[in-house]
Amino acid sequence: MTGLIADIGGTNTRVALCDQGHLNRASIRRFANADYPGLEPILKAYLAETGAAPSGAVIDVAGPVENGAARLTNRDWSFSESGIAKTSGAKTVRLINDMQAVGHAFGHVAQADLTPIHAGEPQPGGTGMIVNAGTGFNAALITGTGANRIVPPSESGHISLPVTNPAELALADTLRESHGFASVEEILTGRGLEALHAWRTSAPSPAAAKVVEAATAGDPAALETTQKFLEFLGRVTGDLALIHLPYGGIWVVGGVARALSPFFGPRFLAACHDKGRFSALTARFPIHMVTDDYAALTGCAAYLAAIEG
Repeated sequence: MTGLIADIGGTNTRVALCDQGHLNRASIRRFANADYPGLEPILKAYLAETGAAPSGAVIDVAGPVENGAARLTNRDWSFSESGIAKTSGAKTVRLINDMQAVGHAFGHVAQADLTPIHAGEPQPGGTGMIVNAGTGFNAALITGTGANRIVPPSESGHISLPVTNPAELALADTLRESHGFASVEEILTGRGLEALHAWRTSAPSPAAAKVVEAATAGDPAALETTQKFLEFLGRVTGDLALIHLPYGGIWVVGGVARALSPFFGPRFLAACHDKGRFSALTARFPIHMVTDDYAALTGCAAYLAAIEG
């Protein structure tokens, strides 16, 4: 059976076909969200191009899903499972959070697309965890396998930014003045990297990609910004790990995280494992960077296969 799957990000939407839980990579098409007034026109264009008649559809979205409906947090798009069913002709339709999609990919991504950050002590079949740093920040718990897999939705980016010293408290105060609340997402995203660099240098920041370029070229200020970013990422990852106990492993995903992958090292791990008498416990959790940009689509395909039986 042919399935329709889509990964709706803050900037782009990727649409593809799948069959019996396997992503058809040759079918992947990328659509710029700014070029379309909503999701339905994208799906119509894709189905017209491919001529596909999907039996089912799973769409993941960068935002909360409630009662079979979703609205993008950074774009005036709203859509529903019933609307997608009408547009696609699919009988089985599910809307899920983007982190849920990546969670369903757990165990289905090739080992070549997983870069080790920390070996830990892997426990096969253990609970997993996804941490995403990209256009937004989020995390997800993963339990079970196949049709018994459960990936609860989450909006972890909107928890409070953990600060541990006066300088970081001043950063949180700055974020609070600008946004009303100093959340994790205001630092552990692309715009957050820019905000962190501006705060550290007391000057307007270039775009996040330029900060990474400067760090790669050895610029001291940019290097310190990236390391401070990774310190915060490690601290938040460790906090979430103590909540979820991911003995099966932690996956780090997202465009910003991947861009910073050459800089992951002692500072990230020290912050992740700095949990007092529970430091030895957090050190047991394996951590990998996912380099496969289509992991969410892989998860959508696996989930569709599970719900269609």
